[in-house]
Amino acid sequence: MAELSYRDAVAAGIAQEMRRDPRLVMLGEDIAGAGGVFKTTVGLLDEFGADRVRDTPISEQAILGAAMGAAMTGIPVIAEIMFSDFLAVCFDLLANEMAKASYMTAGQVTVPVVVRTANGGGSRFGAQHSQSVENWTMMIPGLKVVAPSTPADVIGLMAAAIRDPDPVVFFEHKSLFAVKGEVPDAEHVDRLGTAVVRRPGTDCTIAALALMVPRALEAAERLAADGIDAEVIDVRSLVPLDTSTILGSVAKTGRLFTVEENPRLCGWGAEVASIVADEAFWDLDGPVVRITTPHVPLPAAEALEDLAIPSVDRIAATVAGSLG
Repeated sequence: MAELSYRDAVAAGIAQEMRRDPRLVMLGEDIAGAGGVFKTTVGLLDEFGADRVRDTPISEQAILGAAMGAAMTGIPVIAEIMFSDFLAVCFDLLANEMAKASYMTAGQVTVPVVVRTANGGGSRFGAQHSQSVENWTMMIPGLKVVAPSTPADVIGLMAAAIRDPDPVVFFEHKSLFAVKGEVPDAEHVDRLGTAVVRRPGTDCTIAALALMVPRALEAAERLAADGIDAEVIDVRSLVPLDTSTILGSVAKTGRLFTVEENPRLCGWGAEVASIVADEAFWDLDGPVVRITTPHVPLPAAEALEDLAIPSVDRIAATVAGSLG
């Protein structure tokens, strides 16, 4: 097992699939010679050349338009949107075109595009560059949505996303880029639609995504010192959603907490809470509790941004207070 940073795992996952499929190309702003604004594509231009790793103009519409057109002719594409906030600029292509093409052609046309984008806060980039917007894409029929929390999952889920015939939005968390972890030495392919139990427990279930996973795990260790045994689930894939793992955990623990970086209103945890209420109501020993960012634009000031995004302290205090 090698150790890679989350940032380097992005490039490693892309390289694995570009070696496997010579048709695969990548489009985006500053992804070639510059290696990406977050240095997630370093080395790819040198290995695969300018025909397959292409810098684009500063136009999200152009990036997704070109990606969709190429994909419809049988060329799989990785398209980078630099910040997830900018998905709003090309939302028509994402929501009305890519997501609908296969359905509207009865499967005659597929759109094998992976839309990579840097998501989330913690880097002091302000309200227009720090949003956690996975709930924007989760609501669109026809899109698959993943958000890995570890370097190994970056590689495995990247491979699964690229090999999928449908458009996949792949959220890479900016505050995880420097985090290191072990990754398999051989080819690594994971499966979309699967959650992972990162920490088993018996007293409650904490479901988290991306940056919130390591925070939930740290909170769980603090809770353990106080006699509360929390199970932590890394949701990983929002569409498809692994309801079996979540429901199975709730059946065991009787309590569910969701930890969401996206704003509270219409966050992904609301959908999970609804599913649990519908399908596991009699397993619950108390209400589902959502730990979220408030419904406000994310502040740039360090103290205010840290206050807004769920912290280890807030997760631990909320769980302990609810179970106490």
